[in-house]
Amino acid sequence: MLNTSTHEIRVNDFITDSIVDGFGLRFVVFTQGCKLRCKGCHNPKTHALDEGTLISTLDIRKKWKKNPLLHGLTISGGEPFLQVDAVLDLVLMAKADGLDVIVYSGYTYEALISRNCEVTNQILKEADYLIDGPFIEALKNLNLLWRGSSNQRIIDLKKTYLCKEVVISKEN
Repeated sequence: MLNTSTHEIRVNDFITDSIVDGFGLRFVVFTQGCKLRCKGCHNPKTHALDEGTLISTLDIRKKWKKNPLLHGLTISGGEPFLQVDAVLDLVLMAKADGLDVIVYSGYTYEALISRNCEVTNQILKEADYLIDGPFIEALKNLNLLWRGSSNQRIIDLKKTYLCKEVVISKEN
């Protein structure tokens, strides 16, 4: 279900053709704003809530549609779940365009679900993977796929939704 309304989202940056932020060639949106401020965060310039650039979700979609070779959309941060309405727009547009979706969060899946937020739950239902958990410097591991510390998980959201329990991706 594609929502016809769009929102503005505060972003820090984009990568138009990443091969390190998920499966295949990806368009990456780095959201602006994070309250967690993990020690050793690889992207501290995204922390300030009032910096970055406001852009409509439709304008972001126009950017990724310029590349027909994309496999997916990755939404990173900052903390994407601080801007849930706009993130849901991006997820639904990406799915309508045939892209898979990976969302990063410094919060765990369980913490996100416990919010009882309809929009957050919809993001988790529609996206394909969630990479969850805060970066913990003491658990830093440069050999992990798409993650910075060993507490972070790659959750297969489609299987999680079907099984009604967290299903860790075989890529973990």
